[in-house]
Amino acid sequence: MTFKRCFATEIMNHKPLKEIPKFTTFFKTQNIPFKAFKDQVIFDKNEIVKNDGTPYTIYTPYAKKWKEILTEKDYHIHKADFNHFLKQDFTEIHSLKEIGFKKTEFHFETPKLEAKIIDEYDKYRDFPALQKTTQLGIALRFGTISIRKCVDFALQHNQTWLGELIWREFFMQILYHFPKVVHHSFKAKYDFIQWRNDEQEFELWCQGKTGYPIVDAGMRQLNETGFMHNRVRMIVASFLCKHLLIDWRWGEAYFAQKLNDYDLSANNGNWQWAAGCGCDAAPYFRVFNPALQTEKFDKNLDYIKKWVAEFGTNDYLKPIVEHSFAREMALKVYGEAVKERQ
Repeated sequence: MTFKRCFATEIMNHKPLKEIPKFTTFFKTQNIPFKAFKDQVIFDKNEIVKNDGTPYTIYTPYAKKWKEILTEKDYHIHKADFNHFLKQDFTEIHSLKEIGFKKTEFHFETPKLEAKIIDEYDKYRDFPALQKTTQLGIALRFGTISIRKCVDFALQHNQTWLGELIWREFFMQILYHFPKVVHHSFKAKYDFIQWRNDEQEFELWCQGKTGYPIVDAGMRQLNETGFMHNRVRMIVASFLCKHLLIDWRWGEAYFAQKLNDYDLSANNGNWQWAAGCGCDAAPYFRVFNPALQTEKFDKNLDYIKKWVAEFGTNDYLKPIVEHSFAREMALKVYGEAVKERQ
């Protein structure tokens, strides 16, 4: 198998969104009023910055300031007034089929904020066998639920979930201020890691055939449903980068192809976090042990058995790499790249 890095168009062509001033200048010359409104965030790119005006690159102080300046008006839901819009008769433009959309079996459900899940989010969010996450990623990605409504609900029910919503905005402002992260590590020295990039092992990872049950379960869930539990996303990402020493951009691109809730800023930020090369990342010497992660978060193997049918039989594959060996190799390779560029 020859792997081609099939980055989504959004990844390849992304540029920071700095076009609004051009529009405003043009509109002013034409005496056309123009108003810009925030839509998918509570605080825009330049609203949460350090005292010197520079962007935060560490989540904790960013989140602290985010919460400090938050007021009710920031998440108050505004009802649209359509009286100022030009009204005209409906005319058919193009059908969904004509512009390239294809019907799928995916069933859209109106997104809901469930108090029962969010109230216990901090207790159960890391257990993939349980249906204890909101799974609102798709709704937030495509705007079918209001971020203001979510924040209002989080403030009433669970601070941990609020923190996840803040992480979303943190990665968005990182992408805006540091667009290089689309193709490069936030910490430049990590771009010098000597990745192995074994294409055959990458294909086994994609298919969920690594011989590590928690990794394989996650990849099979992704391939079958377009979704993967958040805890497992961290495990499979760490495994690819640190057990197999495969470039995080390969995994990021694969997730971009498969995830229904794919979002460039979150996908990029979390992959760089797992690889240890991001702005506020897990240190490179932190290597998840899949066995320990399983013991901690899927002790009864319910998640694994659901997605890996042959688990526990002779048909299940042997591990493609031994954990201790992989960990030592990762520490060596990462360490050399970092040490040379201190």
